[in-house]
Amino acid sequence: MTIQVGDKIPASGFAHMTSEGPAPMTTDELFSGKKVVMFAVPGAFTPTCSAKHLPGFVNNAGEIKAKGVDTIACLSVNDPFVMGAWGKDQNVGDNVLMLADGSGAFAKALGLDWDLSERGLGLRSQRFAMIVEDGTVTHLAVEEGGGFDVSSAESVMAAL
Repeated sequence: MTIQVGDKIPASGFAHMTSEGPAPMTTDELFSGKKVVMFAVPGAFTPTCSAKHLPGFVNNAGEIKAKGVDTIACLSVNDPFVMGAWGKDQNVGDNVLMLADGSGAFAKALGLDWDLSERGLGLRSQRFAMIVEDGTVTHLAVEEGGGFDVSSAESVMAAL
């Protein structure tokens, strides 16, 4: 079952790169007591994700955070090394937290996993964006068929 507005985020974990290497982070650490914008991409370094999705959030981070957002997080079913390298390549700095959902456990718990095995990509996350306030989903926008519209930074800003 897919997560819905009003639902609590399921308990799970991620990894992210730090100066000391990969570090774990729980959903509680990310969402508890905070307003978080999380967007997910099917894959780091892929065309739409690198040319449009991530740059939109990097370029609009100041405006998004000015609307009371504590953290902007980018999620992908990749390992933390790939997410760290992609973040460096895209010059995210401290604007966007790059989260690795290495085994796709979080995407699956949300009901937003996507099997792209036919394209040689394996299990991935659907492209989506959500606003989460203190662990509760207050806005959810899931793209249809790999499109890119409702999960853009501009769409999320309009929802804030």
